[in-house]
Amino acid sequence: MKTQKAQKTHKLLDNYRHLTNFPEIAQAAAHWAKANPQATPAELLAWVEASYGVEQWLTVTAKPAPFAMFGEPGVHIPYNAIEQMEMVMRLPVAQRGALMPDAHLGYAMPIGGVVSMAEAISPSFVGYDISCMMQLSLFDLTPAQFMAERRQLAAVLRGETSFGLGADFKTGRRQHAVMDDPRWKDTKFLGGLKAKAGQQLGSSGGGNHFADLMIVDFVRDHEGYRAGEQTVGLLTHSGSRGAGYKTATHYVGMAAAYTRQIARRIPNGYEWLALDAELGQEYLSAMQLMGAYARANHDLIHDHFVAAAGLGQRYRAWNRHNYAWVEDEGVIHRKGATPAEQGTVGLIPGSSGTTSYLVRGLGNAASLHSSSHGAGRWFSRTEAKRRHDEQAFLQHMAALDILHFGLEPDETFQAYKDIEMVMALQEGILVEVIARMTPKVVLMGGKSDDGD
Repeated sequence: MKTQKAQKTHKLLDNYRHLTNFPEIAQAAAHWAKANPQATPAELLAWVEASYGVEQWLTVTAKPAPFAMFGEPGVHIPYNAIEQMEMVMRLPVAQRGALMPDAHLGYAMPIGGVVSMAEAISPSFVGYDISCMMQLSLFDLTPAQFMAERRQLAAVLRGETSFGLGADFKTGRRQHAVMDDPRWKDTKFLGGLKAKAGQQLGSSGGGNHFADLMIVDFVRDHEGYRAGEQTVGLLTHSGSRGAGYKTATHYVGMAAAYTRQIARRIPNGYEWLALDAELGQEYLSAMQLMGAYARANHDLIHDHFVAAAGLGQRYRAWNRHNYAWVEDEGVIHRKGATPAEQGTVGLIPGSSGTTSYLVRGLGNAASLHSSSHGAGRWFSRTEAKRRHDEQAFLQHMAALDILHFGLEPDETFQAYKDIEMVMALQEGILVEVIARMTPKVVLMGGKSDDGD
């Protein structure tokens, strides 16, 4: 057993424990302490520092680095989300940040949070649904034609999507070139994900993921459409499914182990990987593969629906909102935030039964060229279920003449912020609106009564 003095010696040397020569340092310190029995702990540490140098650990800063907020604290943005963001910005690798108007509490990074990190990438801040994204297709179909055929088109959409863990397609397993991507062979870990990823290819997942048929009203000219023109579109929300979740879980653990070697007092979930290290590059490549896979899922949903419904497609747009971008100013992490660089097209959905938006970014530097990715939650899933008013929800959907399938109480409009409020906080500041989109068919992954 170690003596009490030896134990104290080792405790004094915590800042050296990650070094490869720590056993040598610990042994030398113990010998010095034995030779100098009257020495104080401070004198022992001074001798170690004089002999081996002062080892500096990274740690959280006393004050957070600056971040902008697009909304009033406690009115538009919950205080607990602000507290989370303050912790993010106290990391030694954090540079600048921003909170979008839809911001709310997340796992570590607030959803609706954006942070620039210096030569570092955080799997936690990208999130567990890597490259979760929106995609919109517009069709050669008038609103009148759509409403006349709405039930048939809803049935086609339900047949060409698959929500949940399985991929139960009536027309068979989906195929896409992404499954031939050589990056699946980069590591044994990724190779082990490929079979399940192939099984889930083209599916949507659960939670707040959806597939909506919308009437689209243009308020600005865009890609051949004129202001005041109407058309019909499909808007989808999903990500990288089980493969993305397992990839995130794997590298979150790797980041925690890495950060423990170089830093102290970093809370769980706030760890990172050095971008210039092999492991950081490995995660970056894996994240990008999951991004390609998520995009393939959307393309398959849209392509199969277009083909099965016999529709002509005129336009397609998409954007990611759980991702990290390596830029000159740093690694930009957007956790539930839409890229909004000058001129970049983005999609901002409302909650179930409310308006969604096709937008163009204005390149606001304070927001790190970002906008909201949706309405944002007011209530946790548990609290939303407790507060849910089924009659009010049904009346709301009936009044708006919306066919809905698979909506759970924690995903109704009652759980979310008012999308019109969220847009008012960013229109003309972060984005300009190209078109308003009104849902007429809402499909999600919950239980469905196969009715209106």
